[in-house]
Amino acid sequence: MKKIFPDAAAALDGLLFDGMTICAGGFGLSGIPERLIDALQAAGTRDLTIASNNAGIDGQGLGKLLRARQVKKMISSYVGENKEFERQYLSGELEVEFCPQGTLAERCRAGGAGIPGFYTKTGVGTLVAEGKEAKMFDGEEYILERGIRADLAIIKGWKADESGNLIFRKTARNFNAPMATAGKVCVAEVEEIVPVGSLDPDCIHLPGVYVQRLILGSPYDKKIEFRTVRERAAA
Repeated sequence: MKKIFPDAAAALDGLLFDGMTICAGGFGLSGIPERLIDALQAAGTRDLTIASNNAGIDGQGLGKLLRARQVKKMISSYVGENKEFERQYLSGELEVEFCPQGTLAERCRAGGAGIPGFYTKTGVGTLVAEGKEAKMFDGEEYILERGIRADLAIIKGWKADESGNLIFRKTARNFNAPMATAGKVCVAEVEEIVPVGSLDPDCIHLPGVYVQRLILGSPYDKKIEFRTVRERAAA
């Protein structure tokens, strides 16, 4: 099966519909599927439920979809850098399901593994536990968390071969692999595509069986959320 598509719009063709659920990889602005997010914005698909560790920042990443009013619900862990997210949430325009970071990763991993739910101590005794089933194990309380399954996963990798075997680089590895497995269809964008056989099998982070469509997204202008520098010493 030919997996390589000419651009993000072509790779998403036939997959988008209003009201769909999307798992999006990345951590902050690192490892986010920028080209696919832009194509989603251009497509105008609405009432989206998006599971992602964060919602980008104003005007970057998933922040573009928030600003375009395309997102109905976010399932997220960290959302503190997006003023538009805050505004929409506080005004009731955006539904938000807050989820501890490790729990969110495990919910996606579980969904991809066919596990409908699991018990965890994380969140017990907090607002996270409200409305969730609780159970005692060995004298301690745990809450039930549901696995996440999505209509579509969009991820970003560093390098892939033509069959979709994929390598992530450093921080960009966060959330991309579990998000990929949680989607019924996974579309990946990467910085480089190499011939089959070029990648060391021991270095593969995501097997190509999980990737249905692939695009070359380079070149990227890699952005930094907060640039922190120290003052130069006086000459």
